[in-house]
Amino acid sequence: MQVPSQVEYERATSVDHALTLLSRPDTRVVAGGHSLIPMMKLRLAQPEVLVDINGLAELAFITYDGGQLRIGALARHADLLDSAAAGEHFPIFGDAERVVADPIVRLWGTVGGSLCQADPSEDLSAAFAAARATAVIRGRDGDRTVPVREFHLGPYETVIGPGELLAEVRVPVRPGTGSAYEKVARRVGDWSVAAAGAVLRMAGSARNPVVEAAGIGLTAVGAAHFVAAQAEEFLVGRKADAETFAAAGAIAAGHCRPVADQRGPQDYKRHLVAELTTRALHRAAARVTLGS
Repeated sequence: MQVPSQVEYERATSVDHALTLLSRPDTRVVAGGHSLIPMMKLRLAQPEVLVDINGLAELAFITYDGGQLRIGALARHADLLDSAAAGEHFPIFGDAERVVADPIVRLWGTVGGSLCQADPSEDLSAAFAAARATAVIRGRDGDRTVPVREFHLGPYETVIGPGELLAEVRVPVRPGTGSAYEKVARRVGDWSVAAAGAVLRMAGSARNPVVEAAGIGLTAVGAAHFVAAQAEEFLVGRKADAETFAAAGAIAAGHCRPVADQRGPQDYKRHLVAELTTRALHRAAARVTLGS
């Protein structure tokens, strides 16, 4: 039986207390623990101190405030899935949350934990990258903000430093926006073979819609910072139609770097990227309301 190495456990009673504890060397935060604990059992992560932040209710919120959707780091996956505000402004999050693991994990796992784990196959990172969200990182000297597109430095690595904590994620809400997330997995609740999220802001009319701004996030296919930047650039200013979306999907497939593994070869994953990106763009566009 695999067991983690010896670790000291501390339960934070406030955000300030958590930040004090996190200033110690080799310290990790535990909230849901669904990713960290298995890694500890395999000795892939060996922190000396675990700081339990589950009691910090002030970080467990989802609100629409001042033209932005604000999601606390301790909001559970199930909370985001059930949020009326998130569903109204960004259905991409509901799409993504429905395919995150299983109901038990969604009841306990946290939004902040998923982002901080920085797993290349994790769904929410691509969704937040597509939505151009901003991470709010709290330290002893105050808050600093980092675009989610700059939050991940690489697999299992983020910009959060010693003595810092992800406090919330903020997503700007703009009129004329639609979003969607598409995923292929080997079985329900599994890690992605590939997935794509799209956020479109449209102008023009329902008969002649034009892409004003675009965000495309990719999961599990080696896209830098989970983003298909070239496909986004291609979309802006173009008519939102099947030909444009198919071309953007092909561009996204051509600029990602999937790795062949037990889930499939590279060519298969690139094919999925093209197809899923195209589907996500169509669904996102269909969720935009424009005048006639």
